[in-house]
Amino acid sequence: ADVEQAAAAQPSFLKKMMSKLNFKSGETEGQRRWGPSKRSYLTISPQGMSPLQLAYFRNKLDLWKAELLTESEDTLAALQEQSLSTPEAVERASMETDHALELRARDRARKLTNKIDKAIARIEADEYGYCEKTGEPIGLRRLEARPIATMTLEAQERHEKAEKLHRDERRMT
Repeated sequence: ADVEQAAAAQPSFLKKMMSKLNFKSGETEGQRRWGPSKRSYLTISPQGMSPLQLAYFRNKLDLWKAELLTESEDTLAALQEQSLSTPEAVERASMETDHALELRARDRARKLTNKIDKAIARIEADEYGYCEKTGEPIGLRRLEARPIATMTLEAQERHEKAEKLHRDERRMT
């Protein structure tokens, strides 16, 4: 709880701490270098993520969600300001196309916000960082790149190949 309060107050605090601590267990950088495996700091320990790691990812997700909501509000305000009552047909068509693109972008942002909410729920349920298909740890590099990831890279690749095969089969029939 103390780590989460500090993290909420100072997002840079977490980045600084994560750079000095081993992702796995809080080892120092020197211990990480000389430990049994050079890549051990990239994995989640069998006991799960440390409170510092969970606070880091929770903060990262909260900031991402806030950014998406701000962008959404800005887009909505801009769309309300613009008027489609332009008399020229070409200009009106161009504005309608722009509006359609903005609305599609907002829909993608809405779906992403839902995924962020689900990731936050997984953090609160102590299920964050584990593959929903295999139960294996996802890996911190993948979570850093894609904090809403629900599968290991290997499981995601298998899933995408299966989807592609299924799509190809439907096209052929």
